[in-house]
Amino acid sequence: MARSGKAATVLCLDVGCNMSNSASDEESSLEQAKKVMTKFVQRQVFAESKDEVAVVLFGTDGTRNDLASGDQYQNITVHRSLMLPDFDLLEDIQDVIKPGSKEADFLDAIIVCMDLLQKETIGKKYEKRHIELFTDLSSPVSEDQLEIIIANLKKTGISLQFFLPFPVDVDDGGGDTSASVHSQMHRSSFPRKGLTEQQNEGIDVVRKLMHTLDEGGGLEEIYTFRESLERLSMFKKIERKPMAWPCQLTIGSNLSIRIVAYKSVIEEKVKKVWTVVDAKTLRKDDVQKETVYCLNDDDETEIQRDDTIQGFRYGSDIVPFSKEDEEQMKYKTEAKCFSVLGFSRSSQIQRHYYMGNQVLKVFAAKGDENAAVAFSALVNALDELKLVAIVRYAYDRRCHPQIGVAFPYIKDAYECLIYVQLPYMEDLRQYIFSSLKNNKKCIPTADQLSAVDSLIDSMNLVYEDDDGETFEDLFKPSKMPNPHFQRLYQCLQHKAFHPNEPLPPIEPHLLEMLEMPQVVKERCQAPLEKVKALFPLKEVVKKKEEKTAQDIFKDNSEDGPNPKKPKIEDEEGSFSIIKLAEGKVTSVGSVNPAEDFRILVRQKNADFRDVSQQLISRIDQFLENKGSQYYMKGINCIRVFREEATKLSKVHCFNDFLQALKSKVEDKALADFWEILIQDRISLITKDEAEGSSVTSEEAEKFLAPKEKKNETLRPTDEGGDVDDLVSTIKT
Repeated sequence: MARSGKAATVLCLDVGCNMSNSASDEESSLEQAKKVMTKFVQRQVFAESKDEVAVVLFGTDGTRNDLASGDQYQNITVHRSLMLPDFDLLEDIQDVIKPGSKEADFLDAIIVCMDLLQKETIGKKYEKRHIELFTDLSSPVSEDQLEIIIANLKKTGISLQFFLPFPVDVDDGGGDTSASVHSQMHRSSFPRKGLTEQQNEGIDVVRKLMHTLDEGGGLEEIYTFRESLERLSMFKKIERKPMAWPCQLTIGSNLSIRIVAYKSVIEEKVKKVWTVVDAKTLRKDDVQKETVYCLNDDDETEIQRDDTIQGFRYGSDIVPFSKEDEEQMKYKTEAKCFSVLGFSRSSQIQRHYYMGNQVLKVFAAKGDENAAVAFSALVNALDELKLVAIVRYAYDRRCHPQIGVAFPYIKDAYECLIYVQLPYMEDLRQYIFSSLKNNKKCIPTADQLSAVDSLIDSMNLVYEDDDGETFEDLFKPSKMPNPHFQRLYQCLQHKAFHPNEPLPPIEPHLLEMLEMPQVVKERCQAPLEKVKALFPLKEVVKKKEEKTAQDIFKDNSEDGPNPKKPKIEDEEGSFSIIKLAEGKVTSVGSVNPAEDFRILVRQKNADFRDVSQQLISRIDQFLENKGSQYYMKGINCIRVFREEATKLSKVHCFNDFLQALKSKVEDKALADFWEILIQDRISLITKDEAEGSSVTSEEAEKFLAPKEKKNETLRPTDEGGDVDDLVSTIKT
């Protein structure tokens, strides 16, 4: 569980005159190499890696390195010493590093890199030291010091990787078959063009160097630029140092075992490092944020923060609840705990009970032999008896306790308990659905069952050989990076260097990542066609409702029950009296006033005017609160009021209310609320909609707009706010 130590890496780039040569339709080797380096550094930056990176250039016009003397180690420049990678390094790679006009021996460059690593890592702890060399092997090379280089690389434990614009094939005389397979696998993807004599000589030196360093797989450390771009296209995940959580596993009051737990699975979230900066200077210091508390009155009277108190909204009321009350309410635990409440059969813990955002692996405390023996006995006993432990878990005294389950988990290398949180009563959602078995129309035929079985088999993501043993996992979510993070890092990196350009398109590999594997897609085509044939889809055309004589010659009396129509539903079919507990709603409440109103006005002997007054009172409360959520709740009430008034021929009741509301809106400066009403086209009920109305369609339209006379009288006044509201209303 220990975190791997940091590494020191030197990026050694050939910038000689030949690296910038290219055909008209291709990128130069230097540009390809810089792309690979950029991808590598991007991964390190966004992964918040502690690895340090240095840059050495060879083939430069000048010379800057500690070994340079006379004509030795010329045209080699240490561009950047070992330090954490950052955006400055990315800018250097993209804009500062330019092609040179000289040539330099790549073996001399390797010696300079080794010297840099030796000097700059003295007294520091690095688990690994790397040299990554980017070149096209076009510069002259001398093998005089090849044996010394190999000996020092082995002695110091410095690893070496080559990145070339072409693949290196293994001839018949050297290398192993695995290297041959590696090279052959990429030969078709990266076609090798005609190489110069100097490049062929360089390939021989590279082959000899890498094969001598590692006879088994040295040649596998030679990559092409294109192959590397594919591998580096995914940003690395952020490295997390495992934090041990020591505690006591208790069973009853007498048995205690020292344990330590680690987070095994937890949802990774993007760091909240967003900040507000000045749009012109892009500096955070140029922007100051100040919070002011004001009363909701006409003068917006400013008050001090100490004069405020937090409140909990309970329906339409506010219950004051201070910080002191909140502290007293919190559950007090003595300390962190991992207490076993009892044991249960593992079969009783259903898979859909797992919840929470993390999974813990629990081990015996390191170095405690007694704890190890007791913990091992517990884990093995649970495994043999097929039991699990039900556990009370609290991270520390400030956290609310959880109820969870601890499963035994035994591997060859270790054994532990795996803790997963379980739900409380409020977390469970109980739904009752009708059984498909009782519906004869839903019973599948034998052919249909066989077709679905074949489809499932064809979409198996685990490839198995003839013996039934697992051969390959075709889809590995645990190896798949989060596309959201990948896209975010891509856009951030682009904006860092091109702040005024639009964001780039999503990279193809991100779009393909969550697609069905190609092998599975090809394999399931035939079973899919069979399923389509056996499960035909037919468009269902909604039949027009047939009107009966009773509908045409219906009695207008509201009191008479209709024995042939047991259900009363609205036009959308979303409301049914039978589905509700009749008689439970006695007044228009604040939680769901629109539905309460709908139920009450449809009850027998209901007084429409009295119920509507209750609804109007609720609407007034919502308007007093002045908030978008209350405005929308009020709009919904008005909409339902209009619908029911139209259906029940209570037109005048609604129209009188709406006219009074318009006057109230103008008096109380609720122009934003009236704008919503205009957008939803909620106006007076017209005689085209209901027989009892005398309002024409033109009058209803005119009602939403301000009156002409009022507009004329307001024109010469200085009340600019109201005039602006009226103009915006006319435009709408």
